[in-house]
Amino acid sequence: MLSDSNIRLQEKLEHLILHGLACEWETALWVLEPDERGLLRKPLISIRNLSSKWGYWSGRQKELCLSRDLVLNHAWDSVREVLLHEIAHQYAEQVLGACTERPHGPAFQQACRRLRANPDACGHSKPLRERLANETMDPTDKILRRIQKLLSLAQSCNPYEAESAMLKAHDLIAKYNINLCTEDTKRSYCSVFAGKPALRHRREEYHLAHLLQDYYFVHGLWVSTYVLDKGRMGHALEISGTPRNIRMAGYVYDFVKNYIHSQWESFNLDKRLNRYRRTDFAVGIIEGFRSKLKAKPEKISIRHDQTALVATEDPLLKAYVAYKYPHTVTHRRNVYNQDETVWNAGIKAGKKLVISKGISEKSHTVKLLA
Repeated sequence: MLSDSNIRLQEKLEHLILHGLACEWETALWVLEPDERGLLRKPLISIRNLSSKWGYWSGRQKELCLSRDLVLNHAWDSVREVLLHEIAHQYAEQVLGACTERPHGPAFQQACRRLRANPDACGHSKPLRERLANETMDPTDKILRRIQKLLSLAQSCNPYEAESAMLKAHDLIAKYNINLCTEDTKRSYCSVFAGKPALRHRREEYHLAHLLQDYYFVHGLWVSTYVLDKGRMGHALEISGTPRNIRMAGYVYDFVKNYIHSQWESFNLDKRLNRYRRTDFAVGIIEGFRSKLKAKPEKISIRHDQTALVATEDPLLKAYVAYKYPHTVTHRRNVYNQDETVWNAGIKAGKKLVISKGISEKSHTVKLLA
């Protein structure tokens, strides 16, 4: 049983979450045409103890309800997925007039397509991140098994052996994904957040996003989303791709962030440099690691199958992202007062970075309330 102080804490948190759900409801409608948005009336949004489903839409009560377990114990991108599913029920009723149709009938499926919602994010289905974490590897897939083994070898104490194993694993990751494209293999896509939503993101986050997109076969976009601890809308990096590529890219994201933290703690131990210099150092690490990956094809240029390792854009992933986000804008960021000494120290540290383990690691679900 919760103490009085914990009850007050949970009430305050739920108040913030309800505000966030209202903000996300309004943001979700921007994919629609203006006349369609005008037909959707803002619902009563609630949080309740639900034992058999993650949420529901009640046309009679004009209420959109989400499970307390979902909003308190699962990541915000999983919450958004269920919220969008319930908005699709509202759309099917209020815009398409499907009041008497079965819950997941043709009108609802049409609503999901219009809102870019997942029709399966309901009932007893597992939240998004759990589905990704629990996905099992095809035991007959020899390439993925070799990638696993190489990433384990990348933990070697011998730096040359570790780096060689990581680069060979990277070659196989590229080969695996290029085969998917060239052989037109059937594949599905999904999208999750990498890192936490924030009002502002530091420069190294953008460099890391580009690294994932350029070398790990995912597509990154900065999307509008609610920042719980600030009570306002901000942005988060959302990566889209096949479930396996998302797991790999998510692991690389966390691995690089942890490496930056440990290297900065050591580098700044007796210098007491500020956060701007930390950003210079972090960007240097990412670009140093990038230079190692970029140089890799030159080392294998004598191979007869080198053309198979030329990265190509996945047209189906490109179409998926274009469908999900039909309206995007591009911003350029200028860099001022970068400390070249600190940046070069980061470059040096980045060239020593070796990604190990990875493909079998499970991502941790972010809990909003301990």
